[in-house]
Amino acid sequence: MLRLWLGDSTRAEESATAPAFVSNRERVRYLVMRQEDVWFISFAGEKFGPYISEREAMLFAVDAAQKLGANGEDTEVCRIDEHGEAQAAWTYGLDPYPPRL
Repeated sequence: MLRLWLGDSTRAEESATAPAFVSNRERVRYLVMRQEDVWFISFAGEKFGPYISEREAMLFAVDAAQKLGANGEDTEVCRIDEHGEAQAAWTYGLDPYPPRL
């Protein structure tokens, strides 16, 4: 689910053909996090859920991020790991939709 951007020859080849313009806008983030035995999505200061599994929460978050991305926003879905760090899991325009989770 999570990908490394450095050392991934497939991504390096794709980025060589990417457009020269890169947006300097910050991405709108959907954060998927576990609390006790359930999962939640945090977005724009609100919490959505609970979801039974990480996969279910990720699918809902990616679907919402896809819709917002189609309306012109730079979006991404991040998973909050056990240390509280956000790890990018899906990015609008870079990762396939529907996702392969």
